[in-house]
Parts: sequence; structure tokens; C-alpha cells
Amino acid sequence: MHDTNYRHSAPVTTPSSQAQQSGVYSGPINEGDFSMSEKQYEGTILIVTPLPRQLEVMSLLLHKAGYIVLSAADGREGVGVVGRLHPDLVIGDASMPGMNGIEMCRLIRQRPDLRQTPILLIGRGSQSRTEWIEAGADDYLEAPYDMMRLVAKSARLIERRSSASDIIERKQLEERLLHSQKMEAVGRLAGGISHDFNNLLTVITGYSDLAIKWLQTEDPLRHHIEEIRKASDRATRLTSHLLAFSRKQILQPQALDLNAIVADMEKMLRRLIGEDIELRTALDPEPGSIKADPAQIEQVIMNLAVNARDAMPQGGKLTIETAKVFLDNQYATQHFTVAPGLYLMLAVSDTGTGMNEETQSRIFEPFFTTKDIGKGTGLGLSTVYGIIKQSGGNIWVYSEVGRGTTFKMYLPLIAEDAQVYRRSAESEEAMAGTETILLVEDDETVRNLVSEVLQNYGHEVLEAANGGSALLICERHERPIHLLLTDVIMPEMSGSELATRLARLRPEMKSLYMSGYTDDAIVNHGVLEADTPFIQKPFTPMALARKVREVLDRAQ
Repeated sequence: MHDTNYRHSAPVTTPSSQAQQSGVYSGPINEGDFSMSEKQYEGTILIVTPLPRQLEVMSLLLHKAGYIVLSAADGREGVGVVGRLHPDLVIGDASMPGMNGIEMCRLIRQRPDLRQTPILLIGRGSQSRTEWIEAGADDYLEAPYDMMRLVAKSARLIERRSSASDIIERKQLEERLLHSQKMEAVGRLAGGISHDFNNLLTVITGYSDLAIKWLQTEDPLRHHIEEIRKASDRATRLTSHLLAFSRKQILQPQALDLNAIVADMEKMLRRLIGEDIELRTALDPEPGSIKADPAQIEQVIMNLAVNARDAMPQGGKLTIETAKVFLDNQYATQHFTVAPGLYLMLAVSDTGTGMNEETQSRIFEPFFTTKDIGKGTGLGLSTVYGIIKQSGGNIWVYSEVGRGTTFKMYLPLIAEDAQVYRRSAESEEAMAGTETILLVEDDETVRNLVSEVLQNYGHEVLEAANGGSALLICERHERPIHLLLTDVIMPEMSGSELATRLARLRPEMKSLYMSGYTDDAIVNHGVLEADTPFIQKPFTPMALARKVREVLDRAQ
């Protein structure tokens, strides 16, 4: 690939006598000197020199050796060509007007993406070879020199670069694999502790809410209970973040229009990031659908917006983009977790402080943060990582210190039409009812709490500590039972097995499952189907009442 702004040196038939007198090489040049052209090399070489005759001779010889030759007249132009075309080798004249070869070399080495580009400097014996090497040159030639040495050194440097690139790529793949394995191990640890925590938090949150509801504002105990409730909220978020990172949440995916989600959040995001940050959106004009949990996608966008806000303390620009993209086999080869195909890209970019390479390598780890103590949990980006991964997508970060950061997420595109998504905002009165509910929960403290909550919302509650007791209650209770609310995993009989057996006795009874276990234990192991009514512990009394009302009102 060549840029028309730069010269592509064409081969010449014979070098001129003036070129032979330029003093940059020794020995006569004739067609016989190109007998080595039977060995064809591969690669692109940029020659940076202000001397037309020197360029003419070098181009002829390197073309004969099988290389594509580009040229630039000075160091500044050379840096531009290297940055845009990434040649396999740069041959630069150490002495040039304006920016010389040594200054050009230093500028190229300052660019992280160009550091591996080999540079061969050419100069005269009066110049300091030490300075050339310190500037970053890989090799040098002193004039006058044999042109055959130019080809030999060029071939060696390009071959060395190719071998080094293979080693670097293999090392990067190994590092990515180790990083992925480390993330999986932390995820398994997080998921393992979640069940007991979720049961405890359900009880703490629930009884706190009930106490606050009945205590008067001026009651001195109310403040204490509110503080307990706040601590419970923080613990709940912590557990939720860990489960999101470990990809063990219970998701409720549906076909979503990502553009609609972004547009619906725009007003809230403007309040969140503040007036000194400009929010821009660039949405794909042709909407596409993804399969994801809408609340979790909202969480992703919000977490990234907060992260961007914190990276721009003096203000800046936050840009949210969506676009349909095709990731081909070449991209999948370079990103081993990606399968080729059509994706919907969600990109969140900021003009903030940016990150160095070391920070970028750790940003998705739970509890890793660059913020001061007490100003961040280090779980915001790990939550984003887990949600995107659990939704079947991939996430990558691009950042430079002082130039900002871009997070790009790729979620599989689906053919299904998007469903309309709206946040629920029911009043407590709308969630009340008089139905009879069979509650089956082996944890006594959770059972007592749930029973009290449901009775407060007007329901009649029949309690059972296990599946056997629930069967006896159904056989003996003479009036209708409208809903089975059961824990999923219990001793002796699981919630799904109980529901199957009760369906024979009471086919009109609906079912709602609850659990503190994670996605692996519930959905992936076949305990529940993906579209089964379910509520994840810990939940608040209002969330429970809302879910119960939703299931009771659902058509059979």
C-alpha cells in the first residue's frame, strides 16, 4: 500500500557517472553487479536522502534485489512516511539539511508503534557513530562503502525484524492467555462466595427496609437503621460487581436496539458527567439488534461514562458511538477470543489523561484502581468486562498518556427485531394484591423475611421449609394457590423438580424462582430454562413485590 503524497522510486536502467562521483559508495556499477538479483527479497524500504543521485543508485540496486522502494527528501518527511506506511526498513542519510538522520531516528524511536522499525544510517567517518547508535539506529554504513554491503545489511535487518515480530506476537498471545486464565480464576473465587453472602444481604436489606418504613422520621433509631441499609447497599453492589466480573449473573436478555438505549440515557449521562464535559453521540443511522440484558448494558455505559468523567477533571469531550462492523479472519487471528462475523460496536471515548501500558494491562482486574484510597472500589471496569463477556461480546481498550482513552465493545449482531425497553416505575399500591402464595425456602431467616414482605403487600402466604412440606400443603389446602415462590437449590428436592410435581396437582398455579447461586449453578446446569421467571438474591422488598406482581399478571 502506498500513499500518493510520497514518492515511489522507479528503477533506472543504469546509474549515471555523476552518481558514481557522489562519494557515498565505492567501486564501479554495471549490470553485472546485479547477478545476485536471482535471490528475491520481500519488503518495503524507505530511503531518506536529499541527494537525487544517491537515491537513484540505491533504488536501482534495491529494486534489483526485489524490494519495493519509497523515498523522502528530509528527516521530517521521512518520519511522516514511516508513521503512515510502516516500511520494513528505513535507510537515512545522517547529514541532511533541516532535520538530519539522527534527529529523524530519535523521533521515530519516541513513537511506541514505530519502535520496532529497523533504521540504517549512512554517513561519513568524521561523524560520531556512537551518536547514531544512541539515537536508536540499528546499524550504520560509513562512506565510501560497497553497495553490496548496503543490500546485505538491509536484508539482515529486515529478516531480524521479521523474526522479532514473530517472537513479540507469540509473547503477546501467551500474555493474553495467562491474563484470561487469571481473570477466570478470580471469577470462580467470586462466584463461590456469592450464595451465602446473598442470603445474608437479603435479610439485612429486607428488615432494614421494613424498619425504615414503619419508623417515624424523628425516631432516633431510624438514622441507625438507615446507616445499616447504606452499608447493605454497598455490600450488595460489591457482590454484584464481583458476579458481573466473573460472568455469573443471572441475565434476562432480550433483543435490544443499542441506539435506543444510548438515546434514552443521554439526559441522565449529561447530569452525571457535569457541565464542563461535552457529550457527543454518533449513532449508526441503520439500527441493529443485539441480545443482551438492557439493565446490564445501561450499567456498562454508565460505568464507562463515570470512568471518563474522572479522567477529565478539567473538562473535555465524551463521545459515544455505535456502528455495525464485520470482524474478519485476520482480526480474529490477532484477537484470539473473537469469532469472525457481524458485530455491533459500542465505543466510549474521552479526551482525558489516558493510561500507560502497565495500567492498561490491569484495568479490568477487580479492585485495581489508580484513584486515591476511598475514592474508588476498582470494580467499575471489571464489571463492564464481565457484562460484555457474559453477553457474548469482547472489549478492548486503546489509550495514550495525555491523549485520552477509547473502549470498544463488540456484541454479536442478531436478525431479530428489537423489543421496546422501558424502565419500570410502579407505585407501591400497584404492586399490592390479595393472592395466595406458596413460599418454599430452606433458609429460615430468608423465609421469615419474604413471608412478612408479601403479607405487608396484602398476600396470603403459605410457608414450607422444603419440597416435601410444600407437597403436603398443596394437597391439604382447599382454596386456590396462585403462585409458587421457591428457592432453586434446596436439599432433597430442587425448586424446578418441586414445580414439576406440583403442576400435576395445581396446573393453574404460576411459578417464580429465587436464588443466591449464580448463573453457572442455575441456568447453565439445566436447573432453570433461560426464560423462566426468576429473581436474584439479594433483593429489596419492593423488588420482590414488583416481580411477584409481574408474574401474577402474566398470561398463562
